[in-house]
Amino acid sequence: MLNIEIKARTNQPDHIKSILENLGADYRGIDHQIDTYFAVPDGRLKLRQGNIENSLIFYQRPNQAGPKASNFLLYHPEQENSDKLKNLLTIALGQKVVVDKHRAIYFFENVKFHVDQVTGLGDFVEIEAMDKKETGDIAILEKQCKKYMELFEIKKADLVNGSYSDLLKK
Repeated sequence: MLNIEIKARTNQPDHIKSILENLGADYRGIDHQIDTYFAVPDGRLKLRQGNIENSLIFYQRPNQAGPKASNFLLYHPEQENSDKLKNLLTIALGQKVVVDKHRAIYFFENVKFHVDQVTGLGDFVEIEAMDKKETGDIAILEKQCKKYMELFEIKKADLVNGSYSDLLKK
């Protein structure tokens, strides 16, 4: 699936949550997620273990600030098997880094929002405009991201160009 996404630091996570609630966004809850990244030759492969979301995710996206295209594949293992899968992938590929975060998850139309508190890094917001209809129209998805960036008062200096794993490795 194609999506356009941004990640930004924020010092006002509660304000962003309030905006989303006022919009009528569908709040899914707080997910304590442990993302284990594995060594792969291209892209990123992570196993997400959470109480709401559990996925093996392979994705490719450029490391750039602002809206960026991301192509990804998802596999949803059963929660009770995720530790076995993690062990298998660790032995086969090796671990790169582990990201521990608490994530508030919201949906509004085709856009998914994360308000994250990441251990060792601080507070962030992510906006993911998803091409659910598979139109391939990147311009519409970018426009949606920019709209919410303005609504959340995200400045260029707040934008993050890599993943949490990249930030933790620094």
